[in-house]
Amino acid sequence: MLTTQPNNPALHIDAEGNYDLDSHFKQLRSQKRLYTFIGLAVLGAALFFSLWFANETNSGKFLDRLPHLFDFVGDMVPRDGWEVWRALFDLPSPYFDGSLQYNYPEGRVYITQNFYVPEYIYKMVETLNIAILSTLIGFIFGFLLCFLAASNLTTKRWLRFTARRILEVLRAFPEIVIAGFFLAIFSLGPIPAIIAVSIHTIGALGKMFFEVVENADMKPDEGLRAAGGNWVERVWFGIVPQILPNFLSYALLRLEINVRASTILGAVGAGGIGEVLRLSISRGHEAKTLAIILILFSTIVCVDQLSAYLRKRIVGNQAFEFGA
Repeated sequence: MLTTQPNNPALHIDAEGNYDLDSHFKQLRSQKRLYTFIGLAVLGAALFFSLWFANETNSGKFLDRLPHLFDFVGDMVPRDGWEVWRALFDLPSPYFDGSLQYNYPEGRVYITQNFYVPEYIYKMVETLNIAILSTLIGFIFGFLLCFLAASNLTTKRWLRFTARRILEVLRAFPEIVIAGFFLAIFSLGPIPAIIAVSIHTIGALGKMFFEVVENADMKPDEGLRAAGGNWVERVWFGIVPQILPNFLSYALLRLEINVRASTILGAVGAGGIGEVLRLSISRGHEAKTLAIILILFSTIVCVDQLSAYLRKRIVGNQAFEFGA
């Protein structure tokens, strides 16, 4: 196909002064293949040097131990399949020999004299509480800061700059780094985990929230401004109703992330299921480790499914339909 184009040496112009679209397309396709090849080559080189660096920093044992990667999985197979369920529900084991490996009933958390909650279920509930409370705190403060950081609502550059820098600082450090700092202050327990996850959640949700605000329809705001509404009224009645479903959807997504983050923080002494998982793995307790992994996996699947259901209810099923 030939079309007339202005005189430009960068374009494919034939002898008659027409633009050769087919030649230009072939050139762009060749460039794309070249860039793809270069990108894969760079990725392969980075992977090679990463493995080399890992081997050198591990005294040359990384590649030697690589064939034994799945030995740990084999070592985690319990002597009896029912041991996993006994460990999960703190039931007595027929193999109890006085050691920590089979002392399942010792971990029971008694609510009354005869009713108890199994240790790992109790620890999983503690992890969920950390995630839910942290998400709630992050949602509240992220909600308050996002309007100050939005360029279409905050005309004062210094205020917008300050709000955005605060959000950047709050999400700059991983939760495990923040938790390590507060563990040194508050000692072991769930409090450092709540603080760490909350701080990171404020920064992450605030970032996503103010981007949603900047894409909001400003016509309601213009109407309220014309009617004499102040800044708070314009935000509350003109912006919040149209962006709240997206806010809640992002908050549910962040809840899923925080459940995983709370589990990781438990491994460094910040309470929850991660703490007992670390101890179980380090001591080589097969049934306990598999029981914790089972309840952890089941909980994360349930949280993901519940979150997906609530997002559909909030945003609407049409947003998840193909071709919508």
